[in-house]
Amino acid sequence: MGYLSTVIGHPTDGSPVSGGGLSQNGKFSYGYASSLGKRASMEDFYETRIESVDGQLIGLFGVFDGHGGAKVAEYVKHNLFSHLLRHPKFMSDTKVAIDDSYKSTDSEFLESDSTQNQCGSTASTAVLVGNRLFVANVGDSRAIICRAGNAVPVSKDHKPDQTDERQRIEEAGGFVMWAGTVHCTLFKLSGWDMIAFLMMVFCSTGTWRVGGVLAVSRAFGDKLLKQYVVVDPEIREEIVDESLEFLILASDGLWDVVSNEEAVDMTRSIQDPEEAAKRLLQEAYKRESSDNITCVVVRFFHGQGSSGPA
Repeated sequence: MGYLSTVIGHPTDGSPVSGGGLSQNGKFSYGYASSLGKRASMEDFYETRIESVDGQLIGLFGVFDGHGGAKVAEYVKHNLFSHLLRHPKFMSDTKVAIDDSYKSTDSEFLESDSTQNQCGSTASTAVLVGNRLFVANVGDSRAIICRAGNAVPVSKDHKPDQTDERQRIEEAGGFVMWAGTVHCTLFKLSGWDMIAFLMMVFCSTGTWRVGGVLAVSRAFGDKLLKQYVVVDPEIREEIVDESLEFLILASDGLWDVVSNEEAVDMTRSIQDPEEAAKRLLQEAYKRESSDNITCVVVRFFHGQGSSGPA
């Protein structure tokens, strides 16, 4: 049975959406905000769910940033947590259950998709079970926590130029290369008698990419690069104690322009997590983020509520 479950959608006009809720036991609240930003299409998805499993209150939160289209991100949003909740080891070995669920969700999508389109999705997820918080990710959506006032990253961006990721890709027979767009600008220089001098300046804007194509080294989907772009999540466990104030999950539309420390500083004084998520989104837009922007904030309350649903 699920309750306070949010079914996420995006308005067709591209305007921002936001919302939130409070757990039945009063131990945490959550808020989300999502916007098309400056992009022409929306490829971000997110999920916020609260469930009861064996009498235990479970919080499930995720941000999924699609590339090459929205299809994979939408599939992961609708299926990942459902697979996780059905896993036989969800309560007894949550890390194993998360790892298995990431892989089974990816496998099922790839088997169901008959196209050869190069599309995929990142995932940054948080699963709250009692006083244990499990954060998992693939790709460059990111999770951070505020612990005792300090910004603490609890996920690592998976980029192809990282030493360990590059080694893994090359050992699998792939390659990583810098790929970008070359622009040329003409400058007319004066000051020499009877001479007009034209100088062409080339500047390259780009990033490191798997096979010269993909800017993340782990993701759901990406069928044509699956041998190199794995879906193995990195999972980190945190204890929910008095020092843990809140969690932020967000797509790279936020992190491209806002640092971890800045995100914590502008969020910490805002008690309503929906308002905090909206604040982050607005700041990213103000700073000229060029991507879709999606933020989920979970705030923890201590010394309140009960251990399970009433």
